[in-house]
Amino acid sequence: MPRADAELTIPACLDQVARRLEGLSPVDRAAYVDRHSAVAALLREHRGEPEVLFIRRAERPGDPWSGHMAFPGGRKEPGDPDLVHTAERETFEELGFVPSEFGRLVGRLDDVEAVARGRRVGMIVRPYVYVVERDPRLRPNEEVAEAFWSPLRPMLEGRVDTVRPYVLDGKELALPAYDLGGRIVWGLTYHMLQGLFRLFR
Repeated sequence: MPRADAELTIPACLDQVARRLEGLSPVDRAAYVDRHSAVAALLREHRGEPEVLFIRRAERPGDPWSGHMAFPGGRKEPGDPDLVHTAERETFEELGFVPSEFGRLVGRLDDVEAVARGRRVGMIVRPYVYVVERDPRLRPNEEVAEAFWSPLRPMLEGRVDTVRPYVLDGKELALPAYDLGGRIVWGLTYHMLQGLFRLFR
């Protein structure tokens, strides 16, 4: 929790996030690309602390995000009426529950351009934020190696900051990341978390 908000209870803090999302005009990049995807950033209170749900994608040949830490979600399919439906359908397929049946959708963050191996791929990712009020049973499918809740406070306070070495066009980079007990959150998910964390500050 940011030090400036230390006096807030966690429910008040999550309500603050919801209120700020109501007044937010998120960046919409959907019109600029042909492919769209959506993820669910699921928040809950657990033992007085805010937590977020992560998945680790299964190792799959041909998947540019194979093995990455992520939010549940995926690509929009022709039968999806909108991207909210995409986020909920994908979460159900990957983890066995529909987010809106266990909490409430409180808003969305800026669209993020998907990047794979350092290159834009002509797809946006739209993050939807939910506050979970009843704990769902997590039942990962074959696309998910594991799913777990992680406290937000260590990330917000910078206690798990790290870097991920990455080579792009022969140049060595040190990309910002979080180290969650050996699980490295970086790239698109790290970027989306920064948008979420701005709402806590």
